Amino acid sequence: MAELSFVHAHAPGDPARAPLLLLHGTGGNEHDLVPLVAEIAPGRAYVSPRGKVLENGMPRFFRRFAEGVFDEADVRARAGELAAFVEEARAAYGLAAPVAVGFSNGANIAAAMLYLHPEALAGAVLWRAMTPLSTPPQGRLDGLRVLIASGRMDPIVPAADASNLAAALTGAGAAVTHEVIPTGHGLTRQDLDLAKAFLG
Repeated sequence: MAELSFVHAHAPGDPARAPLLLLHGTGGNEHDLVPLVAEIAPGRAYVSPRGKVLENGMPRFFRRFAEGVFDEADVRARAGELAAFVEEARAAYGLAAPVAVGFSNGANIAAAMLYLHPEALAGAVLWRAMTPLSTPPQGRLDGLRVLIASGRMDPIVPAADASNLAAALTGAGAAVTHEVIPTGHGLTRQDLDLAKAFLG
């Protein structure tokens, strides 16, 4: 494993298909989403960093003031830091631009990267994402494919917030699919099936 700016996991895969950038939720680590690769995109290479921010000892990708209230200055800084890591990982492992696959906090930092550093990603699967920044995307996302999967009974992510995120990304030119499924905040089989179909 190369020594890069984030602690991470990596596995090689089919060079003809976009690799995955796996981004865990609060309290997760670089190994959390790895078992899902075989289900949603078998044979794909992946890079899976561990968030550097600790909240009561639990890794995250950026600071927040309270649940659903983000430190936007930190979001911006951490999105840049993660985009730089993607460049490092691509050089170290010979990877193409990755598709981000993020859950909760990981989905939120992926959305922030779409806002601020769209060149770093080839698309995104956002499970239970919220709008990461109060301003709309700065870069153009023309043709970039994004899947947002929201839970209808999610107690953490308001339905309107996820819809606003989908609208903002669409307004920046992304090809957004927003699916609302009958579940809460946790991942379900339907989430995996949606991601697998999306990733093809």
